[in-house]
Amino acid sequence: MSNFKWYSLRVISGKERKIKERIDLEIQRSSWKDVVGQVIVPTEKVYKIRSGKKVISERNILPGYILLEVDSERFSGEIISIIANIPNVIHFLGKNNPLPMTQNEANRMLGKVDESLEDGEAMVEPFLVGETVKIVDGPFNEFVGDILEVQEEKKKLKVVVKIFGRGTEVELNYVQVEKITD
Repeated sequence: MSNFKWYSLRVISGKERKIKERIDLEIQRSSWKDVVGQVIVPTEKVYKIRSGKKVISERNILPGYILLEVDSERFSGEIISIIANIPNVIHFLGKNNPLPMTQNEANRMLGKVDESLEDGEAMVEPFLVGETVKIVDGPFNEFVGDILEVQEEKKKLKVVVKIFGRGTEVELNYVQVEKITD
């Protein structure tokens, strides 16, 4: 497995899952199981509140890209051209001479902890004190308020909303608010 490296394949956005299925079929048909390890559409699970219920859906992290784990020693021109000629595939990063991702890039894309984080870089907080948010669930639905406090471990926020002209503190879960983007 030491020769296996990750490559990124540029595809038409919105067609990632269909193309992954076509590549998986081609791997079985051409018996490339020992050459192509994994084919991944990078996604993350996101939570939304719809009519008072928590709904989990998958969101594409890298629209327009598929990641392939391939044995770099045996990644031949034939395999490259067959995959590149699948409908809705644009090209490999590096076109006819695909460039492998570095291990750090691959780890970051696959959600593994990157060694560079140990250098003191902190993870970005999803919400910051002073930020303005819109409440999307609960009795204060549609209210807008400012964040007073972020409780990272509990995934909760203290938000001040104006009710009848007076500031009122409310405690909310992350999924009950959304950031206001300009």
